[in-house]
Amino acid sequence: MFAVPNASGDPVGFDQVLLALNAAGEPTRLRLLALLLDAELTVSELVTILGQSQPRISRHLKLLVEAGLVERHREGAWVFLLVAQSGRMAMLAREIVAAVAAEEPVLLADRARLDEVRRARATQAARYFETHAATWDELRALHVAEETVEAAIRDAVGPQPLHALLDIGTGTGRMLELLAPQATRALGIDQSPRMLGMARARLERARLRNAQLRQGDIFALPAERDGFDLVVVHQVLHYLDDPARAIREAARTLRPQGCLLVVDFAPHEEEALRASHAHRRLGFGREEIAALMMEAGLDVTLTRDLAPEGVGSLTVSLWMGRDRRLRSDRLPLTLKETA
Repeated sequence: MFAVPNASGDPVGFDQVLLALNAAGEPTRLRLLALLLDAELTVSELVTILGQSQPRISRHLKLLVEAGLVERHREGAWVFLLVAQSGRMAMLAREIVAAVAAEEPVLLADRARLDEVRRARATQAARYFETHAATWDELRALHVAEETVEAAIRDAVGPQPLHALLDIGTGTGRMLELLAPQATRALGIDQSPRMLGMARARLERARLRNAQLRQGDIFALPAERDGFDLVVVHQVLHYLDDPARAIREAARTLRPQGCLLVVDFAPHEEEALRASHAHRRLGFGREEIAALMMEAGLDVTLTRDLAPEGVGSLTVSLWMGRDRRLRSDRLPLTLKETA
């Protein structure tokens, strides 16, 4: 969720290095570092994984944060933690974890429980999507005028023909219905069979014969590398525990000079969306998604905020990132470049 650390961090003082080493030099804190290097987690999730009390885990995390080895950020009632993402302390944290054998039994057990937490999240989200499939389009439009968002999407993509379109987390297939007429071929991927059933019915009604649907995991897409010149991730990232991983996986499918369009909420404080609509994140800042795109090898060519139209509405943001690899002569540049 943050920029990848690099070797340009400024040197730090003796006392700061000693503080970091002392913070890491305790069994539970070393386990916390290893977990937070692998995933962004909440305190309650760390309590579940490590089987220790919340006050104890919080004390250990406080020391790691003070030492600069761990970062924290608050969203509403939730606090997310992750290993530091830039500077010398980030490099030190990674070196400390890397020095421990990967097959160390205690770390293997922690990773197994982390996998259980991830599966529980995925099961909860899947249950939500299955329950709400029939009213999915109405739910997506609860907080913003969808026609405004769709007009902005059309403007960002432009009218040019597309060779291949990929819609990740296609839901009921509305993005395919909107954009597939411009494409030679289009593919929508979703994990929910019921959602795919709704999408299939929509595509049939629209007589879109160039669009296909597949069931698949957003973190391991059943789609070819370098296969698409437009990839869309529309109102999906706020459900995920690892948006950075999803963006990297989406970027993998782009052709050279292909574009990734992300549409999601700007930061907000509607805490109820966590419980009522399974949102894990309360929106994303401009710089956050831009940094993830750049980390994934994309140049950000557009950022746009669509302000709310009424009381209680949420701002929707658009980001366009272009694969920075040079295109071959046979790959036409089909998407409008927007500064």
